[in-house]
Amino acid sequence: QVQLVESGGGLVQPGGSLRLSCAASGSSFSIYRMGWYRQAPGKQRELVAAVTSSSSTNYRDSVKGRFTISRDNAKNTVYLQMNSLKPEDTAVYYCNANRVVLTPHPFEYDYWGQGTQVTVSS
Repeated sequence: QVQLVESGGGLVQPGGSLRLSCAASGSSFSIYRMGWYRQAPGKQRELVAAVTSSSSTNYRDSVKGRFTISRDNAKNTVYLQMNSLKPEDTAVYYCNANRVVLTPHPFEYDYWGQGTQVTVSS
């Protein structure tokens, strides 16, 4: 079982920066793929960025060059540094921990935080 708690959201002007944090409790944080998702009103939840257990990263095209995901396994925490924020980045941001095991039977471990609001507005 993994519990995830996000923090760091808030109101920021266009062009500003925020850093989101997601603290995980439970076991084996380092073996989980960690991701940040977001959901704007009336839209589907979408992947923003993810970092694997081997620290490989991937980003959605609209945030490449502006957002950086990182993890600190010693602190059981994943971060999302968001720079050059735009109004279209406004959403609730969710932290996700995911792990798939294949043996002895295929099983997916998937955990979500409660979300943190990010609002980009002048």
